[in-house]
Amino acid sequence: MKKIILSFSILFSLSLSAQIDRMEPPFWYEGMNKSEVQVLFYGKNIAENSVSVSNNVVITSRTKTENPNYLFVTIDTKNVKAQDLQFTFTNGKKTFKKGFEIKKRKENSALRKSFDASDVMYLLMPDRFANGNPSNDSSSELQEKGNRSLPGGRHGGDIQGIINNLDYLKELGATAIWSTPMCEDNDNGYSYHTYAQSDVYRIDPRYGSNEEYKKLADELHKRDMKLIKDYVTNHWGAEHWMFKDMPAYDWFHQFPGYKQSNYRMTTQYDTNGSKIDAKLCMDGWFVPSMPDLNQSNPLVLNYLIQNAIWWIEYADLDGFRVDTYSYNDKDGIGKWTKAITDEYPYFNIVGEVWMHDQAQISYWQKDSPIAKIQSYNSYLPSVMDFTLHDVFGNVFYEDRTDWNNGMFRFYDNFVNDFLYADPNNLLIFLENHDTGRYNQIYQKDIKKYQLGMTLLATMRGIPQLYYGSEIGMAGDKGKGDADIRQDFPGGWKGDSNNAFTATGRTAEQNKFFDFSKKILNWRKNKAVIHSGKLTHYVPENNVYVYFRHNDTETVMVIINNAPDTQKINLTRFQENIKNFVSGTDVLDGKTIDLKNELSIEGKTALILELK
Repeated sequence: MKKIILSFSILFSLSLSAQIDRMEPPFWYEGMNKSEVQVLFYGKNIAENSVSVSNNVVITSRTKTENPNYLFVTIDTKNVKAQDLQFTFTNGKKTFKKGFEIKKRKENSALRKSFDASDVMYLLMPDRFANGNPSNDSSSELQEKGNRSLPGGRHGGDIQGIINNLDYLKELGATAIWSTPMCEDNDNGYSYHTYAQSDVYRIDPRYGSNEEYKKLADELHKRDMKLIKDYVTNHWGAEHWMFKDMPAYDWFHQFPGYKQSNYRMTTQYDTNGSKIDAKLCMDGWFVPSMPDLNQSNPLVLNYLIQNAIWWIEYADLDGFRVDTYSYNDKDGIGKWTKAITDEYPYFNIVGEVWMHDQAQISYWQKDSPIAKIQSYNSYLPSVMDFTLHDVFGNVFYEDRTDWNNGMFRFYDNFVNDFLYADPNNLLIFLENHDTGRYNQIYQKDIKKYQLGMTLLATMRGIPQLYYGSEIGMAGDKGKGDADIRQDFPGGWKGDSNNAFTATGRTAEQNKFFDFSKKILNWRKNKAVIHSGKLTHYVPENNVYVYFRHNDTETVMVIINNAPDTQKINLTRFQENIKNFVSGTDVLDGKTIDLKNELSIEGKTALILELK
């Protein structure tokens, strides 16, 4: 009889515990600056229960929403050491418990060094980079199955594939990886881009597991490399479990239901703008499959802050890239960003601000002199330099110059650096996963690639390379996104071309790779490039000359965009050349005399270390 009673007791306890279907975050860390952690409990009618927590830990608030399946319980972890806690839920005579662990924090976690201008960031799409584990190409839990024959389908690239090829990236000279999002995306199609996330505490099983993501960071750190997480604050996917059973009507922006954004980011600071236009930018949905999060709801904002901090601690991350940054509620996203950087004062975050005017981009960078006019601060350390990307798009076809084309386009771009609070903390790039591919635009012309890469590697800011550019990969944006997101050759068993190895690459691929490797590895140890002052000169005859210099080093960069050889009168540059008599060409090691005149071939660049 005792056995029967005991078994019944166990079953009764289990049935009560089953009321909690989710608990987020699943655990927390000791010693956080943000000591209060708000634990979300989700289960049928969970809000009907009273709740307490063990070990004298204080509950500072208990928040219900209009949906009784949610309960938000805030505890204060100040001075609470790593230990196992228990939440006790009571409803009348029914009681059940749920464990919650406070974990030990990594030593000096708050002071972690992030990415900066000493890094070269390598952007990859995990589904298209390398398939290290074919057994996870599909998941029984998720709708879309692997189908490499479908251009816009899931092709099977995963975390293990990235780990397998980290030595390739290190050899190339990359020091940091920015991967497009890896959290679960359960859309029934086109889910490989993973920007419509359905669970932000879980790595998509088709990429691997949370543990494998952490292993990726560990393997990078062993190689003195960094992991940057692509974080999405603006929206989730329509398959997100919280969208299917909303905590509250205002968890997402409703009109009611869907209304598309007008994409007019300028409305966020337009002094002449209408309120409805600004609302449609911030609150409208990016696309119908991506419900727009309401960061002005304190519960939403706190959820996003905690999720970001949890991933930094759990995976030992080195930075964030934030998608669609300027579509967010601008006050809410400022609070989110400040909360992260308050916790991690040296943590870098770069935001996607896809605009085509320096003043408008500058508005979104921390301590912007432009935003200061409106008493606004986003607290965002870094922004993406889209105006520079715009210049790269056609400038090397402009063989001759008039007042403002050819190399004047670069000059005019950098003239406007005074608009930025920190131009050295801009992300600079030839292309990314949303743009036309550089090598497609220039028809795989190695000379034009060298011109672009030379400027990218020697200019102020943080250079970002898009996967495959270094082997000449192309793709036509006009044919759709799948064409600019092709599989990296050699990432799949049976690929006829393996570009991860010198012997597997074609002669053309090796030309691209060898140049990229040389210039990026040279850059690694050049503080003068990372943080030196930039002095540039008005272009003449489509030749752009600039210097990077500090107290101990001077580097002279000459980019000849004209098709024919140009003779450069060096006396014009004496304020930077000073008493130097020669320069060593970084690319071929030759010594070049700096007396009076210098010749440079057409469509050629020189990087000279002055002596």
